[in-house]
Amino acid sequence: MEPYNQKITIKSWAEEDRPREKLLSQGRRSLTDAELIAILIGSGSRDETAVELSKRILHSLDNDLDKLGRLSVSELSKFKGIGEAKAITIIAALELGRRRRDSDKPKNPAITCSKDIFNLLHRQFRDLNHEEFWILLLNRANIVISQHLISKGGQAGTIADPKIIYKTALENNAASIILAHNHPSGNLKPSQADLNLTRKLREGGGLLDITVLDHLIFTDSAYLSFADEGII
Repeated sequence: MEPYNQKITIKSWAEEDRPREKLLSQGRRSLTDAELIAILIGSGSRDETAVELSKRILHSLDNDLDKLGRLSVSELSKFKGIGEAKAITIIAALELGRRRRDSDKPKNPAITCSKDIFNLLHRQFRDLNHEEFWILLLNRANIVISQHLISKGGQAGTIADPKIIYKTALENNAASIILAHNHPSGNLKPSQADLNLTRKLREGGGLLDITVLDHLIFTDSAYLSFADEGII
């Protein structure tokens, strides 16, 4: 008989309780979040099983997969038992899930209100801990032609060059533009720099006959529309 305090590995579990075997016998929906993550990381350590390690990670994040999805490789690697390779595997799997969720959305939707913009772009800004500036290019029927990442910055801001924005718009024969960037801080209030840039782009668009329809500021779950607020 094994000593009571001896560590029990996953291989010692009943077959139906092992994550891989459980998935094969009962289907993927039968697994808990921790068990799915345990399959991704493959193995635990001498001190804990892969499932226990996964539970510890989730517990530290209030069992919130969205919080897990926002962690970087270096942040995940701070958990004992998670090296760079395991961290990359977890992040890649979560990104695939996010892309699958978004893949059935229409490719060229018409924009009728700020909510349409949010629905189209929020996945670009979700889970970011730095600022990014994107534009939507529309034709004269307000149907999206394309979307473009203009710049990336740090947590405090990013620089969007009007010359690059209008070069992109002209190359794609856009009739109008929608501006969008995120605030990782969660603060939706536009800065003076945001207001100045929007004004400058509207003035430049007037000369080129390209209308700036709106400018949205994103957080993970909310947005502010300059058009809705009457500041554009």
